[in-house]
Amino acid sequence: MKSLLITPLVLLALLVSLHASADFEKGVTAYEAGDYATAEQEFKKAAKQGDARAQTLLGTMYGEGKGVLQDDKEAVKWYGLAAEQGEEIAQANLGFSYEKGEGVLQDYREAVKWYRLAAEQGHANAQMNLGRLYNEGKSVLQDYKEAVKWYRLAAEQGLLEAQYNLGHFYSNAEGVLQDYKEAVKWYRLAAEQGLLEAQYNLGWIYFEGEGVLQDYKEAMKWSRLAAEQGFALAQLNLGIAYANGIGVILDNAYAYMWLNIAASNGNENAKVARDYIVKGMTPSQIAEAQKLARECVAKEYKGC
Repeated sequence: MKSLLITPLVLLALLVSLHASADFEKGVTAYEAGDYATAEQEFKKAAKQGDARAQTLLGTMYGEGKGVLQDDKEAVKWYGLAAEQGEEIAQANLGFSYEKGEGVLQDYREAVKWYRLAAEQGHANAQMNLGRLYNEGKSVLQDYKEAVKWYRLAAEQGLLEAQYNLGHFYSNAEGVLQDYKEAVKWYRLAAEQGLLEAQYNLGWIYFEGEGVLQDYKEAMKWSRLAAEQGFALAQLNLGIAYANGIGVILDNAYAYMWLNIAASNGNENAKVARDYIVKGMTPSQIAEAQKLARECVAKEYKGC
């Protein structure tokens, strides 16, 4: 068997790589301890020797201003070096820099290029951002099917915004055949992670009985969760539900409370509905409803 011949140049490359790795590990230790000055020094040593991981983290430090003055151009410089070596996080961050015009001139084509490279390696945020650019038709032809493709990959990795977007596409038949059951599936996954838009839409689907059995109690459950996060549309729906006894016991005081809160959060329809309901209430009922509204706001809409 022939032995492996290690030339002086190969040996030198191996030693440089090991040294860069040691600097990187020192940088990680310092970074995790909050010693950003030391982390920057060690990352820079490794980065200058071509360590893509160090280049990525150094770019992140400059992008976020951790231990260094925030400098988007410097962040892009290091992201670019790491991205050229195939580092997916750096590729995703570089795509974001080009999309937003941070540290470079805004260039959607470059954003798509780098997002795609990261997305093809399985980077969930890059997949979602690429899907969004296809959805919006920025630097690429608007293509809902392509948007769905990338949203799905990100959604399957648990990215709640992608799950919500996929639910929206199935609900509205954009890029896929309309399928409320699929919409409910993806909305629910995002809703269970606390995304208020998904909670609101899931509540609406149960209210309408689209893809699921009509269930007013379930509709109010999800609407309430969105309302508790300050979502005025969900607060409006709760007010209307209490005014009509839909999924809850009819109660004009709570109807007024939620409509008043929704109106104060800028919903004009809630203001109209509140002013209509108040016509059938006594002064003492109105005072009680206003007290409930004040208490609910003080509790940040929780448990009202």
